[in-house]
Amino acid sequence: MTAHVTVDVDLGERSYPIYIGEDLLGKQALIAPHIKGRQVCIVSNEVVAPLYLDKLKAQLTGYELSEFILPDGEAEKTLDNVAHLYDSLLNLRFDRNATLIALGGGVVGDMTGFAAATYMRGVNFIQVPTTLLAQVDSSVGGKTGVNRPLGKNMVGAFYQPQCVLADTATLDTLPDRELSAGLAEVIKYGLINNPEFYHWLQDKMPALLARDRQALKQAVQASCEEKAAIVAADEKESGIRAILNLGHTFGHAIETATGYGSWLHGEAVATGMLMAADLSWRMGMLPVETVSGLRQLLETAGLPVIPPDSIDVEQYLSLMSRDKKASQGEIRFILLESLGKAIITADVDSGLLKQTLAARGALGKLAPHAG
Repeated sequence: MTAHVTVDVDLGERSYPIYIGEDLLGKQALIAPHIKGRQVCIVSNEVVAPLYLDKLKAQLTGYELSEFILPDGEAEKTLDNVAHLYDSLLNLRFDRNATLIALGGGVVGDMTGFAAATYMRGVNFIQVPTTLLAQVDSSVGGKTGVNRPLGKNMVGAFYQPQCVLADTATLDTLPDRELSAGLAEVIKYGLINNPEFYHWLQDKMPALLARDRQALKQAVQASCEEKAAIVAADEKESGIRAILNLGHTFGHAIETATGYGSWLHGEAVATGMLMAADLSWRMGMLPVETVSGLRQLLETAGLPVIPPDSIDVEQYLSLMSRDKKASQGEIRFILLESLGKAIITADVDSGLLKQTLAARGALGKLAPHAG
């Protein structure tokens, strides 16, 4: 069995390990030390549970074990479904020493974490992410929450897990579209902070798409190392952690406008990152060649690079003004000063912003800006 690697998230008393490797679902020695009490509820969904629930349950002998199966999809990331989970836990008489285990992708992890943060004012939980996007991003850092019709992740809490168990073997069953969606968040880490990793991704993208296990493990490890360092420096996103949202201001607007689930989160982030790069170029910070190179990498990864035709400029502006990163009525953008250097700014020329929002299929294809 392949050895695992451990990445630590250093948050003082709330520190926890991220275990990364193959076949970790079968290693009770990794998960058991992080379970508090005897009551354990595994929260999964109707797609993941048939694949991996029994394997995880087999390692949890000796516990008062139950399960809660959610419907699949971003559209199900609602307060109503969290309320059903609360009711199930109450009916089972789960107390404050209980542990919730999130087995699934980002939706399952976000909802389970939010339930754990709020059930009896806080119970332990463990992340067992089974999608690439969840393994490299949403399972790490303690952001939990649900969507509302007017905005994505607008109700939630910062609440850290006891550990993250990223079994890269679960990526074998991931649909191609979801693998590509996860690669968007992987590419993000290279763009914001690690040019060498970005160039590695350009070289290794065919291997990642072919599900080369060693390449995937390296990508997950590098991504988690980047995120762990940023979260340790700014847990509650009062400063530098916001750079992790590169592409998300645009991307969340796409998800909200098109209806949750029509575009996968990673797909919306991919197009949003290209829009952010395009705006960075228009503002004179980024060479157009870098924007074009990003477009090519995203296309190679199987990701969309053209925003939906259904959203006009004014709708973008309205949705982005409601984004969590907006402050005192100003939209805050994560832009790129250069490859590997992201900045947070509200100082954006509205005319240039509207040009990016209107560019659609021309993103990353324009001639160098004259003015």
